[in-house]
Amino acid sequence: MGKFKFGVNLWGAENREDWVAKCLRVEALGYDVISVPDHLGPGRNAPFPALTMAAAVTRRPRVGTLVSNVPFYNFALFAREVATTVKMTGDRLDLGLGSGHMKSEFDDAGLPWIPAGERIEYLAKSLDHLREHFSDEGITPPPLLLAGNSDGVLSLAARKADITGFSGLRQAPGKPPGTFQLDDAERMDERVAFFRSHANGRNPELNLLVQRVVVTDDRRAAAESWLAEAPDGLDVDQLLETPQLLFGTVDEIVRQLHERRERYGFSYVTVFQPMLETFAPIVKELSGQ
Repeated sequence: MGKFKFGVNLWGAENREDWVAKCLRVEALGYDVISVPDHLGPGRNAPFPALTMAAAVTRRPRVGTLVSNVPFYNFALFAREVATTVKMTGDRLDLGLGSGHMKSEFDDAGLPWIPAGERIEYLAKSLDHLREHFSDEGITPPPLLLAGNSDGVLSLAARKADITGFSGLRQAPGKPPGTFQLDDAERMDERVAFFRSHANGRNPELNLLVQRVVVTDDRRAAAESWLAEAPDGLDVDQLLETPQLLFGTVDEIVRQLHERRERYGFSYVTVFQPMLETFAPIVKELSGQ
């Protein structure tokens, strides 16, 4: 079981000065990884230029995509982007890849929305192209993070990834593409067990993407607030045990993360940009453990 590692997923910045300030703040608070998502929309950064800047202005954190939406890209052009970023970041890049899950973004990009199985197959083929390009360029491949929730992505990650990312989200049945619901604790047990059953003795690092952190003396009230905002079929007691939600005092959240590392193997925990400051006391408490 690995020591705790913490990352923050930064969504964007108003300008260069804002981005530099955010990256320096992440480093000062003790986080280990600065990651950038690969989404379209106002204020969203292109991942690789942003990560190159993040590495240039910081000294310690690694940088990474969480995650690159591989079906957006041509294999050869994507491989060039990745290889250049490996060099420009001084080998501090963690390459996070996924198969895409937002139909609206494919529509906005003018790209066809292909079935999930075909998107996962495209993701798998991209790994071969990347490996060949790294070899041709004489570059050591960066650590590979594969993230998702489906059988296809998790079985691929079990075979190929250095880090496996668990989103704990699944497509809501009968809802439009891109409408998600949380996996509860038991479903996360099943997903992790499925992953391990395909790993053939491999032991990649496991990453948990946390959806919300609330530091509070009243955990139940925080769960009730989530339920009011995002009803998805779970009750309050289930939400309190859901791995992707962290509600409680700092000490309670520290205990939750120890329990979730023991139960699931999650030692690498990533929070979203709005939780950067809220989660910082937990990072301080668990650093090095």
